Amino acid sequence: MARSLWKGAISFGLVHIPVEMYPATSNNGLDLHMLDRRDFSPIGFKRYNKNTGKEVGWDDIIKGYEYTDGEYVVLSDEDLRRANPEATQTIDILAFVDASEVPLTYYDQPYYLAPGKGGDKVYALLRDTLKKVGKIGIANVVIRVKQHLAALHCVGNTIVMNTLRYADEIRDAADLKIPGKTAKTAVSDKELKMALALVEGMSEDWEPEQYHDTYREDVMAMIEKKVKAKQTKTITMPDPDEKPAKATNVIDLVSLLQASLGKKPGKKAAAEEDEDDDEPPPPKRARKPSEEDEDEEPAPRRKTAAASKEAVAAKAAPKRAAAKKPAAKAAAKSTKAPVRRKKAA
Repeated sequence: MARSLWKGAISFGLVHIPVEMYPATSNNGLDLHMLDRRDFSPIGFKRYNKNTGKEVGWDDIIKGYEYTDGEYVVLSDEDLRRANPEATQTIDILAFVDASEVPLTYYDQPYYLAPGKGGDKVYALLRDTLKKVGKIGIANVVIRVKQHLAALHCVGNTIVMNTLRYADEIRDAADLKIPGKTAKTAVSDKELKMALALVEGMSEDWEPEQYHDTYREDVMAMIEKKVKAKQTKTITMPDPDEKPAKATNVIDLVSLLQASLGKKPGKKAAAEEDEDDDEPPPPKRARKPSEEDEDEEPAPRRKTAAASKEAVAAKAAPKRAAAKKPAAKAAAKSTKAPVRRKKAA
């Protein structure tokens, strides 16, 4: 754990709890240096005297407030402490409120509070009380030269103090174009039901360890690749032919929700897709394919000349047979006619 940033006490009512403040977060961002592109040398910044132009060391730097143009009141750390000793050494709890009443936009920076010497029991008393009532303590605290509003709540067995933004530091969202309840933005019951199903399907227990900065990992992989390829001083420029992706309007929200749920588009969406398709639909087959046929359909046969003649002959055969029957009957009559004439004679 890092060094304590602040030592003082939590105060509520007549209770006084000695505590030490520690940073609760660390910055794991990419530590990039500024370089001179002409020779890739690092760029530094100097603290210098604006009158003489000479560099000034940290030991010679003090704080001051400009009360008129070019005139300053010198303020040492002791001056700032003496201005209000109690405020600079106390986390003064003003009220207890429900945590749900404080919007997330007010939360700023978290700090761990650990009990100071002799403060274990009263520290545990405040912690257990906050857990029991389910509320957070709203307090004032001075860190360095600024007074902060703060919220005290429990995370496990630790009291955490989150500095809060003041109300006048929160920008009004009235100037933003936020959709209201209009006919254009009305959400149907079907859309809401599918969105709820999607949220339910994506719901899981909070496990912060599974989330990490994948972008930083990708950049570090690129850095290692450049080092191995000995391209450490290669400046990659953007591709002039590459165009930014255009935003598309959401046409069918139901189809997007269905796709998100892993389902096929509905009948309406499928019908709209068919209408947009210029090609005619394939002809329907007389029978449904069997399970064996689904794996591979046989290729259609090509009609040869011989097969065509056979088909024509097969069609013509019934007609020829029908034509032969009257002729046969006529021949039979002609053979019987002389016999009748003899009997008559």
